[in-house]
Amino acid sequence: MVKYFIKQNGRFESLEEPQPTCWVNISPPFDQEELARIAKQFEIPLDFLTDSLDVDERSRYEREDDIRLIVVNTPLLNEINSENEAIYITVPIGIILTIDHMITISAYENPILQKFMDGKVKNFNPSNEKLFVLQLMEQNVFRFLNCLKKLNLKRNLIEKELYDSSQNKQLRQLLSIEKSLVYFVNSLSANELLKMKMKRTDFLNIRADEFQTDLFEDIIIDNSQALEMSNVYTNILNGTMEAYASIISNNLNQVIQRLTLITIILMLPTLVASLFGMNIQFPDWIEKSENALPAIIIFSLVISLLLALWFRRKRLF
Repeated sequence: MVKYFIKQNGRFESLEEPQPTCWVNISPPFDQEELARIAKQFEIPLDFLTDSLDVDERSRYEREDDIRLIVVNTPLLNEINSENEAIYITVPIGIILTIDHMITISAYENPILQKFMDGKVKNFNPSNEKLFVLQLMEQNVFRFLNCLKKLNLKRNLIEKELYDSSQNKQLRQLLSIEKSLVYFVNSLSANELLKMKMKRTDFLNIRADEFQTDLFEDIIIDNSQALEMSNVYTNILNGTMEAYASIISNNLNQVIQRLTLITIILMLPTLVASLFGMNIQFPDWIEKSENALPAIIIFSLVISLLLALWFRRKRLF
């Protein structure tokens, strides 16, 4: 699906046909024939479109004649609703700058692009392609920060549940958060490297514009902050998982120890009863006594009680 947008007289409008300086957004569904037609229509290399649809494509930029491509990774809520899958994944957005148009393409419906289409970005004008790219990168960093805060909040709630529960459900949820953070760390690292290269080579030709240069530097700083937050949350989560695994192992050892001690204590009455139950000759005062059975029972219980008290004194219980 291809949509065209332009800002005229201060109003953001949708177009039926492309015009110079308009924004062209390509969103699913689409097929190979449609991509080939779009590439021919706007005179851009076909691989600029297909590379942007590869979910494993790393953040990078490329130039071919007067056509420039920027691929930046962005967070997206995982459509696969499973405890074993990451809550968020990262997918690339392709930004293609031509002489007359700015083209964006993504393999998924993207909330960042939707925010631009809904006119919720301040001072957004498709005709200013340089500012458009910077604003898109800025909104992308904000999206990362927002998702990181949600993941951290969810992690805190799960940790509170772990204090009162030892089910595998909470552990699977923590694993999903960990997978999301891995995606974030890799994507933010690639995005940061991309932006540093773009700044060093002045890929957007904004060095003479102080406002846009300062904005780009702020975006790089925010991206570094998001990357640092991802690393911190990952380390905290790893520590939580290791601590919880140690707690489970310690609890299991305590249970096994207590069961072993109980078995030893119960073994003594059984041993005494076995000895007196054997087919052997005992003294007459034992065999003819009416209090022999109660005495044997009391003797067994006293020995077991003394052994239990000794275990308790040694703090084994």
